[in-house]
Amino acid sequence: MRLDRPALVALLLGVAGVGYRLVLTLLTVPAANSDEATFGLAALHIAAGREHPVFLYGQHYMGMVESYLAAPLVALAGPSWPVLRLPLVALYAVFLWLSHRLTRRLYRPWFATFVVGLLVLGTERVVRDQLTVVGGRPEGKPMVLAILLVAVGLAGRRGRWRRPGWRRAATGLAGVLAGAAFWSDWLLAPYLAVAGLLLLYALRRELWGWPGLLLVVGVAVGVAPLAWDNLVAPPGADSLSVLRQLDAGTGPAPPWADRVRGGLLAGVPLATGLCPVTGCARWQEWFGVLYPVLLVAAAGLALVGHRRAAGRPAAVRVRPLAQLTLVAGAALTLLSYVRSPLAATDPLANARYLSVVQISLPAVLWPLWLAAVACWRGSVGMVGRLVGVGATAVLAGLTTTAVVATGLFLTSLDAPRADQRRARDLADAVRRTGLREVYGDYWTCNRLTFDTGERVVCAVLDGRLTPGQNRYPPYWRRVERAALPGYVLPVGSPAERRLRHLLGDGADDARLVEVAGYRVYRPPSAVRPWR
Repeated sequence: MRLDRPALVALLLGVAGVGYRLVLTLLTVPAANSDEATFGLAALHIAAGREHPVFLYGQHYMGMVESYLAAPLVALAGPSWPVLRLPLVALYAVFLWLSHRLTRRLYRPWFATFVVGLLVLGTERVVRDQLTVVGGRPEGKPMVLAILLVAVGLAGRRGRWRRPGWRRAATGLAGVLAGAAFWSDWLLAPYLAVAGLLLLYALRRELWGWPGLLLVVGVAVGVAPLAWDNLVAPPGADSLSVLRQLDAGTGPAPPWADRVRGGLLAGVPLATGLCPVTGCARWQEWFGVLYPVLLVAAAGLALVGHRRAAGRPAAVRVRPLAQLTLVAGAALTLLSYVRSPLAATDPLANARYLSVVQISLPAVLWPLWLAAVACWRGSVGMVGRLVGVGATAVLAGLTTTAVVATGLFLTSLDAPRADQRRARDLADAVRRTGLREVYGDYWTCNRLTFDTGERVVCAVLDGRLTPGQNRYPPYWRRVERAALPGYVLPVGSPAERRLRHLLGDGADDARLVEVAGYRVYRPPSAVRPWR
């Protein structure tokens, strides 16, 4: 296919965005942690045929799609952070391509190019959600976009979308993607709900035929791992019960005003890539204030477009409905987020739950683009020109803020790279001691186990040297059976002070090495105070 100028520019921008993320992946930026290491260890177990987990070890609600995608690469090249993250670079490329296709289909070519340009940029918060293997969002966003594109194609009935075989295959695929996305991450539920409604609208005359049957079968296939695990789970360990417990939280719920403030002024700018991960300055919060206004404006434009499309071809009538679907997905996701106390108590750490609203970026920015284009074409009056100038300023400010935020992130790569070097130095030092079973804290253990390719196995203790959050029980059992396990503890941590107190005068004799802010101990006899 020949590319027109907007598509060619979008392609060049997309290549730059994928290249940027590939370089970060090879540098292991952002730095890894034990949560991501758990996915990596699962990929290692899948590659070896030892395990076939449905959910993240120790949980009953986060799907393991990313571990299954990484498993073939881990089998070929062995465990490493770049190998683990490479499938996510491919998923980002698919997300970018599908975003461009859907935006171009629903709006305008140059606007689709502009959206790609914004999605190419990325602060630490944005690229962390795209490149770290923590479940759900990297694969869920392209899945939702693919479902929306299928729904638009089925409703439009143009070209290949008229062929019965093509329609059946696309419907079955959309069902599989919907089920798999729901298994992968329940945060996608608002988008899946509205995308499902659009899909049902597209198939409204075929629901009792093969397409409807294939849609049901596809959803069943995609969601089968989740459904089976919940059927065999003991009481209270099913996904709904676990999520209900997490949602309940502890203590009094923060006021709605605090939750809305945390969701809009911190969550939206962070998820959009306008702020560093440490938080938003006042001048970076403006887009969060404007966001709900733009959602309302986009919904109004979609409703007007739907009214004007009455009596026109199906391909035209489906566009405003798909636009409204994007608006509804973002609104429901934002509402679901501000319902949580975490939006008020810890908005910086939990802004990651809003990363899925990138799907709706075209719908949110469309009112601004429309006003700006109308102004510069001179097709509106004085008031319209003033609105258009303001819209142009907002788009320019948004782009500038995103570019500056991305630039600031690129100037701070030394810290995550140094953190990664320290973790590698620690793993090398522990291996050289000859230890094969050790105890450590949560943020050390699985990362150390993955960095050593399971040559060293670590079990988690808390600050009192009692059993902590051990996601994978076989590691705990193995270290428990060890006659003389080691201890890998941060210097000066409560756990290290507790160990030195228990060892008494023999603490220094038991210390093997100090490296990267850690001390590695091997007492002459096992120290297990919980026994």
